[in-house]
Amino acid sequence: MRPGYKPISEYGVIGDLRTVALVGTDGSIDWCCLPRFDSPSVFAALLDKGKGGHFRIAPEGPAVHKQMYLSDTCVLLTRFLCPDGIGEVEDFMPLRSGPEAEDAPHELVRRVRVMRGTMRFSLELRPAFDYGRRRHRARLEPGGAVFTCGRARLGLTSKLRLKPGDGGVAAQFTLKAGDCATFLLRFAEDRQPALSPGFDGTRAFCETVDFWRGWTAGIRYNGRWREMVVRSALTLKLLTYSPTGAILAAATTSLPERIGGSRNWDYRYTWIRDAAFTVYSFLRLGLTAEAEAFMRWVDARACEAGRKGWLQVLYSVTGRHDIPEQTLTHLEGYAGSAPVRVGNAAARQFQLDVYGELMDTAYLANKYGRPISHDLWSHLRTLLDYACDHWRKPDDGIWEVRGGRRHFVYSKLMTWVALDRGLRLADARGLPGKRQRWQRERSAIYEQIMRRGFNASRNSFVQHYGSQALDAANLLMPMVHFVSPTDPRMLGTLDATMKSLVSDNLVHRYKVGKGADDGLSGGEGTFSMCTFWLVEALARGGRVQEARLAFEKMLSYANHLGLYSEQIGLTGEALGNFPQAFTHLALISAAYQLDLLLR
Repeated sequence: MRPGYKPISEYGVIGDLRTVALVGTDGSIDWCCLPRFDSPSVFAALLDKGKGGHFRIAPEGPAVHKQMYLSDTCVLLTRFLCPDGIGEVEDFMPLRSGPEAEDAPHELVRRVRVMRGTMRFSLELRPAFDYGRRRHRARLEPGGAVFTCGRARLGLTSKLRLKPGDGGVAAQFTLKAGDCATFLLRFAEDRQPALSPGFDGTRAFCETVDFWRGWTAGIRYNGRWREMVVRSALTLKLLTYSPTGAILAAATTSLPERIGGSRNWDYRYTWIRDAAFTVYSFLRLGLTAEAEAFMRWVDARACEAGRKGWLQVLYSVTGRHDIPEQTLTHLEGYAGSAPVRVGNAAARQFQLDVYGELMDTAYLANKYGRPISHDLWSHLRTLLDYACDHWRKPDDGIWEVRGGRRHFVYSKLMTWVALDRGLRLADARGLPGKRQRWQRERSAIYEQIMRRGFNASRNSFVQHYGSQALDAANLLMPMVHFVSPTDPRMLGTLDATMKSLVSDNLVHRYKVGKGADDGLSGGEGTFSMCTFWLVEALARGGRVQEARLAFEKMLSYANHLGLYSEQIGLTGEALGNFPQAFTHLALISAAYQLDLLLR
């Protein structure tokens, strides 16, 4: 590991349902984008320790670092066990209810306490606006410091005497047992005040704790792994953009799939394919309000598809279509892993599977939540017709390869799902539609997958037609009710996957360079969500105890707070963007299924 960088797993996450901040075990906030998840960063030491910016509070001298969340909340405690005593930094972003919540400024509260002894702390705040590309002005004012960059202002409210220097401020202070020092960081735009000398940290803390505990009280899961399921649900909620209901794929950009590698992508957007998994997980936990909010976002995307019926793969949390990909060459990347990318060119790819995932979302929402509207059904009918017209074409696939379009089996599978769910919806509600055509094309897709997507010599479904490469995405076949989990072809696929893609119950999505050319250089780790897919496939296939062992081993790869990144490396290290929503969705689904089968 390059000096100056912490392991990805050494971070906790806090947020206000509009953005998040990553807090390291050393008390340093190394990632935060303001005012939204996908806005340019203000702190990005995660991607460049020198240029990225950070906000660190920690005791001087040696310390043992520990972190924990207050139970059933996203209030994070970073604890320091030192020769002179025990101290902690309590981090949270205030959450308010009522009409003032929407227009409230973004705030981050850091409360420093000493529990035992007497301790001396250092504070260092060095913002770096726009990924460190834009200069700012720093000014000390009564009650704190204000950093100005264009229309944006970042204010630190503090009773300490702050010392300016190098575009930031610093301070040293001493606390004894029972003392508390509160710092408020506020992002202000236009006429909003940047400082708040009368800020009540205790009130904000109580309101935030009440919000999170009130929300978790609505989770209907009391199975064997409640603590991990609740933490996963809280993580999904943190990654929700409350004004629209959209859910991010992950909170970060460009954390590498291998240290020093170039597979570094921006995941601060919302993928259509996440929709079905998100809604399914929320509904299983009884979180119908979140499922309905996400459905409203999905409804808007279906409406935008219009008469053409073409769905984009991913959108911004606000629904913006244009997400150009660019490389930030001035940043060195996490531990030297360049390039650093913002935006995502996959937004312009052609991916057939999104039609199945969107239709499955609509079907589940209609069945377990609020019935879909006439207007939404009108848009969905257009999408079904588009799927009928285009399913025979090659596409870029679920993994968004950059090696050319192919006839991916998973893509064909999900077009089958689209038509199947459309027919089920129409039959359940007596809705109008081109039933005969949908039935005919659904049958044609099924026959083609069975004929061209199954390789008899491998006794397995393969990644794409004419290939012998395996793909972990095919583990989802029984979960979407395409085949029985005990069908000989599915059992053969499960065995082949276990033999070729699994190591100590960790699953590669495919084997790079072994018949699965994705057009990219370098390798990658195992995919955490694929491991949870394996758990479900094993459980549904009758191998319940094997599934339980795989699940519980996978739980050991979470970080100290129960959070997962996208991938796991050769020695168990976290890789890829963090925390990743898809992994936590898959954990919830696997835990729920295992509980059902272990009763």
